[in-house]
Amino acid sequence: MRGTSRRHFLAAVSAAAASAGLPGASQAQSAVTLRLSSSLTADQNSAHYIWYQRFDANLKSSLGGRVALEFFPNSQLGKEADVVQQVKIGSIDIMTTGSSIWATVAPEFGMLDLGYVFDSYVHMAKALDGGVGPSLADILQKRTGCIVLGWGSHFAARSVYSKAPVRSAAELKGLKLRVLPTTAFIETFKVMGAVPTPIPFNELYTAMQTGVVDGFEHDAATVLATRLYEVSKNCFLTEHLYSPMIAVIGRRGLDKIPTDIRPTFLKAAAEATTYQRGLAAEKGRVAFAELQRLGVTFYPMAKSERDAFRRDMDAKLWVAFAAQYPPTKPLFQAIAAARTA
Repeated sequence: MRGTSRRHFLAAVSAAAASAGLPGASQAQSAVTLRLSSSLTADQNSAHYIWYQRFDANLKSSLGGRVALEFFPNSQLGKEADVVQQVKIGSIDIMTTGSSIWATVAPEFGMLDLGYVFDSYVHMAKALDGGVGPSLADILQKRTGCIVLGWGSHFAARSVYSKAPVRSAAELKGLKLRVLPTTAFIETFKVMGAVPTPIPFNELYTAMQTGVVDGFEHDAATVLATRLYEVSKNCFLTEHLYSPMIAVIGRRGLDKIPTDIRPTFLKAAAEATTYQRGLAAEKGRVAFAELQRLGVTFYPMAKSERDAFRRDMDAKLWVAFAAQYPPTKPLFQAIAAARTA
């Protein structure tokens, strides 16, 4: 068979296979690969990685090879603030991160990271599932075109880790703490008396080594996964933030998914979120135990100090935030209602 005739023959076979629903060239062409960015490590102490693994497994079982994920941990694709922009324009498809970084493009998201706005991850989940999550997701979609795939949990509340011991709220005063470059984090730690210092997460280890900062705030599992316990042997259990983990896909990323399988794709993400939340509490307990074994000393915060901080946050931050961003006022009310429900 001559070359031209052979090419025509193969094209005809592929077309026939496609029309009959058989494997062929058209299915290979329909396969979609999505790039997923995370600032955390690729191991079992990473809330991001646990979510990605489950999502990936769900896609493989429900869609075969039609959608594949490429996972890029450790900020390989850039610092989080830059990745947000890349997800917006479509050069990166999906991002798993703390919800706070999205406040750089949708300031209303900052409400979730104001100090002591949540009392526990149970409270956080109840508030988000009860309407706060969909409302913020709608704001994000209208503002940026990006879509929230799921609101997960990090593994334990965020607390303050430092080189020198901090045993009381008074000892936070003047402490240079690395925070995310968002208003919510900066203002929270100003109220708590520390000196907030915005630094990209992938630069934190070196910043601790060189004394650029005295400490940082994060959850126990992330401290374990990123080996930050090597440069910080003390933790003051402020438990100031039960931070949501969020998975977001850009508009262009979602448009890559054929409409016939899009509901299955979104269902796979939702199930991964439920699964990841279910592991969070145990993962947090294991991380605390391992950090203690590795030499980290934990100092509890007195309930009276925590209650005082919560009152300060309400008076100095929550009310002002709702006034500045009116769509968040009913969301603060919903969070309060979920606290007492």
